[in-house]
Amino acid sequence: MAKQKVVTIEDRIPKLKQRRKQKANRRLIMYITFFFFLLSGILYFQSPFSKIGDITITGNQNISSEQIISLSKLEVGTSFWKVDKDIVMQNIKKHPEIKEVKIEKILPNHIQLNVSELIRVGYISGQNSYYPILENGKIIDKPQEFGSKSIPVDAPILVDWEDEALTLLAKELKKVQPSISKLISEIHHTPTEYDPLQMTLFMTDGYEVKATVRNFAKNITAYPTIISELDPALNGYIELDVVPTFIPYEYENEDIDEEMVTGEGEG
Repeated sequence: MAKQKVVTIEDRIPKLKQRRKQKANRRLIMYITFFFFLLSGILYFQSPFSKIGDITITGNQNISSEQIISLSKLEVGTSFWKVDKDIVMQNIKKHPEIKEVKIEKILPNHIQLNVSELIRVGYISGQNSYYPILENGKIIDKPQEFGSKSIPVDAPILVDWEDEALTLLAKELKKVQPSISKLISEIHHTPTEYDPLQMTLFMTDGYEVKATVRNFAKNITAYPTIISELDPALNGYIELDVVPTFIPYEYENEDIDEEMVTGEGEG
């Protein structure tokens, strides 16, 4: 039989020492790393970077950024990591004109609030002031001041509207194209025996339009084409119906001739 090589304890000692040293070094590195992260965490939470340094607002048009920040209850200098997004959103959505809110935390300490407002589709006039009407038909109690000689230009003034009729009109106005909406100066509720939703519109270009709330957003799309075919010298009003019609004031109570119908009898 071949002789087995005998390894003495003296031969093993250097290898055992090396292994122990490597294990001790790894343990030391782990302790140093843990201490480094612990110290970094302590320093971070004691530094300004762990606190809100900046708050920006996007998407707002009618509500000031200052008002939104006040509603959010966020404050520069408070903990960045303790911001509860759900609570902040609930606080901001207490404003009647806010539809949606999105909150984004941007490292190291920036908060961005993106808001979506309900559209102001009209105004009800008060004494030297105007109360906004939202797309859902709600009236904002706080008046919008425009001064004694100024009036709102972003939406029409609504006269004699209330309750269900106002809600239906608001929903239709929301769907009107902005390019046409800006041409409407005033909308008066002028119900008739046959149509309780009849209304009279006064346009910024001087024309008068009579229409019903039903399908108004669809019917008013024909307005630019209608006025482009009218003789500016004619004095009358446009009636939006299945077939839009221009009616001279002197014939208002008479039978309408086929020639009066826009697009008919020309050429």
